Amino acid sequence: MTGHYELPQRPITVLVAALGGEGGGVLADWLIAAASAHDFPVQSTSIPGVAQRTGATTYYIEIYPAKRALLCERQPVLALTPQPGNVDVMVASELIEAGRAMQNAYVSPERTTLIASTHRIYATIEKMQMGDGRFDSERILKAAGSLARRAVLFDMERLARESGTVISAVLFGAMAGSGALPLARSACEEAIRKGGKGVEPSLKGFAVAYEHASGEARESPLGEEKIWSGKRSERVRTAFPPETHRMIEEGLARVADNQDADYAALYLDRLDRIAKVDSGAYRLTQETARFLALWMCYEDIIRVADLKTRRSRFERVRAEVIAKPDEPVHIVEYLKPGVDEVSALLPGPLARGLRGWAERRRLTDKLNVGIHLKSTSVTGFLLMRSLAWLRPLRRMTWRYGEEQTLIERWLKAIAAAAPASLELALEIALLGRLIKGYGDTHRRAKGNFLRILDTLVEGGAVSDPKARAAAIRAARESALADPEGRALEGSLEKVGIAPLPPKAKPMQFVRKPGAARKTA
Repeated sequence: MTGHYELPQRPITVLVAALGGEGGGVLADWLIAAASAHDFPVQSTSIPGVAQRTGATTYYIEIYPAKRALLCERQPVLALTPQPGNVDVMVASELIEAGRAMQNAYVSPERTTLIASTHRIYATIEKMQMGDGRFDSERILKAAGSLARRAVLFDMERLARESGTVISAVLFGAMAGSGALPLARSACEEAIRKGGKGVEPSLKGFAVAYEHASGEARESPLGEEKIWSGKRSERVRTAFPPETHRMIEEGLARVADNQDADYAALYLDRLDRIAKVDSGAYRLTQETARFLALWMCYEDIIRVADLKTRRSRFERVRAEVIAKPDEPVHIVEYLKPGVDEVSALLPGPLARGLRGWAERRRLTDKLNVGIHLKSTSVTGFLLMRSLAWLRPLRRMTWRYGEEQTLIERWLKAIAAAAPASLELALEIALLGRLIKGYGDTHRRAKGNFLRILDTLVEGGAVSDPKARAAAIRAARESALADPEGRALEGSLEKVGIAPLPPKAKPMQFVRKPGAARKTA
């Protein structure tokens, strides 16, 4: 009999958005087990996502917070799908998924506790952009503060990694610690134990997240900047303004790691020329330092082989798959070297001969070999490492000479423009953003860079420095928006530069396997 006990008017609704492989289904099972331990009626449904990152798998759980014994054999009617404005606890395993939930009105200031990790796993559309296509995380953090009744936000992926577990355990701990669910901590921990897999790491991740969500642990301020912890350079400290030290130190460490100390000294020599003509707030020096470091550290086969065979990489992979010390982990490298990659390692005359021969026969994009190499085997590791050992010979390669010549041309243009217009010099420096990628992507990017350099930077199409800076900015943004270059040609046409004709693309007709030949 219910007596004077007043039954809840509605169930508690929970919506979980998790990516593939993060254990969202296990999290839903834990919630159901913990609710069942309290003898609460509970129901769960799931909608699978499209892929690992193009769509999240959502789990919807409704918990009626009254023991079955008090219901007198009555059963609450629980829904199968969430309704906007009707979610009590919204859980997101990644920041953009939290933003997606807010956009779909699943988070309301009157009702919803938002629990989300602040780390990012970049969506396909973000990584496809030629420029910085990342969504502004600060917008989501600000929206969470105004749209949710309460927001519990911290880097749960980091806690999961440190605990040696998956993020679902940390999410579960944050949910329990937030107090938004009528579930005792002991019941939640027992649900994890009954799961029977990875119990101890999951309990560890649960506990540390519980402390963060309940306020027992000190949370790091959101948006706290990473402090550079590498070895300081005396030359940077004495020769460059303090405002630029952090950026230059990061670039210096990257360049030294890419080649050697002499290459790092060349990096500083080049920056010194820019700093001497930078009479503003030193943004010109900082942006040049950023893109100069990235450009000087272009990726070739030598660099790729070096990075893939480092101890830190193997340790990171083992941590990502949560491998135990006695468990073997096999890593297979998928490589497809072609004419560009091979010629990049050859001396200038040989490289030009190979590239010319391939272009005349239209084989540049056809001569490549797919290689599957197990870098965790002795043979595979030694093959990869032998390529990395070619690093001292990099200065003798055709690619090195080509890149250094173009870098010097870019830096000369920046230094020449700075005395007359820092704005123009800065726009020329920002052209370094166009240089990126490899293969077809790199060829298109460099072609767009050279097109702007030839016409707007070194050409006389626009004489006024302010107008030229605006034209370069518009051309750069057009090139980043359209890697094929048609938007760039349209931008150049607006300032009186004749556009280049579209590049012809060959059409290939492929016969279906087993298709019968047509007879006349």
